[in-house]
Amino acid sequence: MRRTGLDDALTVSLGTARHPESGSAGVTLAPVALFVYRRPEHTIATVEALLGNPEAPDTDVVVFSDGARVASDEESVGKVRSYVRTISGFRSTALVERTENLGLAGSIIDGVTRLCAERGRIVVVEDDLIVAPHFLEYMNRALDLYAHEERVMQVSGYMFPASLDVAEDALFLPLTTSWGWATWERSWRQFDPTAKGRVELAQNPDLRQRFNLHGAYDYAGMLEAQVAGRIDSWAIRWYLTVFLRAGLVLYPTQTLVHNWGSGDNATHGAVPAGWSQAGAAMDFRVKRFPTQIVSSPAFGSLREFIRQTSGGDRRGIKGKLYELLAKAKGKR
Repeated sequence: MRRTGLDDALTVSLGTARHPESGSAGVTLAPVALFVYRRPEHTIATVEALLGNPEAPDTDVVVFSDGARVASDEESVGKVRSYVRTISGFRSTALVERTENLGLAGSIIDGVTRLCAERGRIVVVEDDLIVAPHFLEYMNRALDLYAHEERVMQVSGYMFPASLDVAEDALFLPLTTSWGWATWERSWRQFDPTAKGRVELAQNPDLRQRFNLHGAYDYAGMLEAQVAGRIDSWAIRWYLTVFLRAGLVLYPTQTLVHNWGSGDNATHGAVPAGWSQAGAAMDFRVKRFPTQIVSSPAFGSLREFIRQTSGGDRRGIKGKLYELLAKAKGKR
């Protein structure tokens, strides 16, 4: 372990590699940022799933371990860190041990900002996600293919369990995700952490309606809760950033990420029942990528799926949504 001059609030243990590396197919391999807290069994499962990807031996992993929020969390946080120090199988492993609790949003914003500035691109995974064996292949190929397409701002490893009529193995949607994703420094530097763009939504009802997926989900309500301090979500602020820039996100047609984090110690809190899946598509590979940088016509079908599984953006669901998000904030 060695101290760095970057920030007195963290300690960093670094592996050997600090620069982009090319895999066997000539694709530049992005570093993986893994965000962990107090669940060693979940962290182990996430790491083992990542190691199941053929690209793992050529991939650098940086683990961001948040400081304990309360004294009762210190032992479990310590167990997670002890395990991380034993990890092998990646090109390098770095452990960032925060001495203070930044919370999930603060930890992700800081970690993604640092790695994007240093490496130019990043794959982000949290400790309650199980990725499929072809997750890293898909992420890195997409990061290379669309590296210079300014409108493409994110790559998603997750896909809703909706039935979509799509010819390719992936599609573009004007919607962000937080369950296994990737981005470039060119996109992340536009991130608006203060959500000042919310003023445009307040002044333009049509824009707000589109932000809410035409009534499918109350994202504007989540944004209001963020501004009011009732929740602390990086994801709703990132969605606002991408939305106001007419950005697009690449999704696989079958999910390459399984979220098994719903429970008493959940990072993500309660997962909407209709969005959860039994597991990632273990044999699925994205071979046919879209060549047209446009939102897929299948977005309409996905909006309807989200509407049916979430209850839409009726004002009556806000209380339940805020309750779930507040619970998630407290657990994290």
